[in-house]
Amino acid sequence: MSAMVRGMTYPSTLIFVDLPSDDPSATGEFYAKVFGWTNEGRPHGVFHRLVPGQNFQLDDGSQSPIGNLHIGIYNVNNARPHPDSAGVGPRELNRDKRGIRMWVLVSDDDDQNAILERAVKEGAKELWRDHFWAEFNGFNCAFEDPWGNHIIMWTKGGDSPKIPEGWTNE
Repeated sequence: MSAMVRGMTYPSTLIFVDLPSDDPSATGEFYAKVFGWTNEGRPHGVFHRLVPGQNFQLDDGSQSPIGNLHIGIYNVNNARPHPDSAGVGPRELNRDKRGIRMWVLVSDDDDQNAILERAVKEGAKELWRDHFWAEFNGFNCAFEDPWGNHIIMWTKGGDSPKIPEGWTNE
């Protein structure tokens, strides 16, 4: 395998990351309400695809030809696809343990605190707000969705970020 990897000229490409849920329909509706993403049942209630919007933006604000990544929502009760029609265990959510962390770049047309408020209104738990991480030059806050997934909202700091008083930073 390692010889094959060294000889590759173009790396494999990430196409999807799946969030676990015991109710993919409700999870898709949650993200549609919180972020405005398109929720597609494929098939409805079994696997859902979230389409986060338009293409990645170029520095001038126009859209590049590169489409945004999509997010899957799979049902932990019978994760599809799988060669066995009964699926494979475990069949419960991984609550109260380390699990999925998904990072969302906040659009210039939205606000991470407004997103956090929408998420909490829809049943999420606020994890933190008002934090700056210098290593990646970003302001961030986070929530846990009703299925135990951690979502970190990220706002770019810009050329000379001003960290507001009272914010934590590292």
